[in-house]
Amino acid sequence: MSGIFLLIALVVAIALVIFMISKLNIHAFLSLMAVSLLLAIVVGLPLGKIPGIIGSGFSGIFSSIGIVIIFGALIGTILERTGAALKLADMVVGFVGEKRPNLAMLIMGWVVGIPVFCDSGFVVLNPIRKALAQKITQANPIGMAVALSGGLYVSHVLIPPTPGPIAAAGSLGMGEQLLMVILVGVLISIPVMIAVYIFSKFVDKKEVLDSDRVEISKTYEELKAGFGTLPSGTNALMPILAPIVLMALGSIAAILKVDGMVGDIFKFLGAPIIALGVGVICGVYQLYSTKKLSEFNELTNESLKVVGPIIFITAAGGVLGKVITEAGFVSFIKDNAAYISTMGIFFPFIIAAVLKTAQGSSTVAIVTTAAILGSYADPSSMMSALGLTSSFAAALTVMAIGCGAMTVSHANDSYFWVVSNFSHMSAQQGYRTQSLLTLIMGVVGAISVYVVWLVVC
Repeated sequence: MSGIFLLIALVVAIALVIFMISKLNIHAFLSLMAVSLLLAIVVGLPLGKIPGIIGSGFSGIFSSIGIVIIFGALIGTILERTGAALKLADMVVGFVGEKRPNLAMLIMGWVVGIPVFCDSGFVVLNPIRKALAQKITQANPIGMAVALSGGLYVSHVLIPPTPGPIAAAGSLGMGEQLLMVILVGVLISIPVMIAVYIFSKFVDKKEVLDSDRVEISKTYEELKAGFGTLPSGTNALMPILAPIVLMALGSIAAILKVDGMVGDIFKFLGAPIIALGVGVICGVYQLYSTKKLSEFNELTNESLKVVGPIIFITAAGGVLGKVITEAGFVSFIKDNAAYISTMGIFFPFIIAAVLKTAQGSSTVAIVTTAAILGSYADPSSMMSALGLTSSFAAALTVMAIGCGAMTVSHANDSYFWVVSNFSHMSAQQGYRTQSLLTLIMGVVGAISVYVVWLVVC
C-alpha cells in the first residue's frame, strides 16, 4: 500500500473515532473496536491475521497497565475511605495556600510524574484532587484535573527516570550523561508547566461537570467531621510515597547498572506492579489503624467496578494502535525520514507527534523516534544529518522527542481515558480539555526547545 493512502486512511480512522464518540454517542469501546476492524480491512491486512492482531493489541494493555490501574485505584479508594485524602489535602493547601488549588495539583503531578507513569500517578493522586475540590468551594474540579494531568505528563515524557526519556537518551548516545538530560528536562518543563497552569485557569471559567456527573454532595467540613480523627500525615502519605520511592530506587539502580542480588531486588521492588502492591499493603495498614479493615473487601469490589470500563476502553485503544503499527505506518515514517531532515530540531518533534497521535503511546513514540535518529556521535546517523552533533544538542533532542510524544492525547491513548473518566468528564469535555491541553503543552515545549537551541547551539 502506498504511503499517501496509508496516511489518508489513518486520518480518516482517527476522525471517525472522534465522530462516533462525540456526535453519534456510541460507547468509546465499541467505537474504537469497530474502527480498528474497519481500518485493518481497508489497509489490506490479511484477513486471517486480523483476529490475532486485535487480540494482541487488546491483551497488551492488560499486561502493561491493567494491574497498575487496579492497584492505583484501590489505593485511591482507601485514601478516600479512611480520610487520608482529606489529610493530604490539608497538607497541600497549607503549602501553597487555599487560593491556588490548581497550582497545588500541578506541583504534585510534576514531582510524582518523574518516577511514576502518568496513568498510575493520576489514579493515585485523584482522591486528593477530589478532596481539595471539596475543601475549596470556588475550585473547579475540571481545572484541577487539567493541572494534575499536565504536571504528571510533562515530567513523564521529559525527565528520567521514566522509561521513555531514558530509552531516548540511550539511543541518542546520552546513556552516560543522564544528569544533563535530567537538568535540561527540568529546564524545558518550566515553560510547559506555566502554560498548563494558565490553561487550567482558562478551563476553570469555561468547563463545568454535567449535573449527572457531579461527584461532590457534601462540603469539606461535613466530610471531615464524618471521619472523626484523620490519619497522621505520615500514615496518609505512605500508600503514595512508598510506591514512588520504590520505583525511583528501581530506576536509579537501573541507571547505575547495579548487578547481582541487590540489583535484582531493586528491579523487583521497583516494578510498578510490585511497588503499587506495596502501596496497597500500606493502605491495608491504614485501614487497620483507622479501624476499617472489615471494609477492605467492599473497597476492592468498588475499585474494580470503577476501573473496569477504563481498562476495557484503554485496551480497545491498544487495538487501534496495534492495527496502525501492523499496517506499516511506523515503517513508512522510517523509510521517508530523510525527506524532512532539513527541519533540524523540529524534525524529532514532528515524527514523535505523528507517532503519538497515530498509536497512542507516548513511550512507543519516544522510543521509535529515538531509534530513527540514532547516536549524535555516529556520522552516518540522522542526528548527524540534522546537525545535532553535540551532547547538549542530543539532550535537547530528547526534549524535542518528549514534547512530540505529548502531542496529542486522544481516544487511542490510555491517559486520555484515565483523566477523563476519573475526573467524571464526558468524552467531549475530554477533547476540549485533555486533548487541547496536550496540544498546547507539545507546542510550547517545542518552541522552548527551539529557543534554547538557538541560544546555546
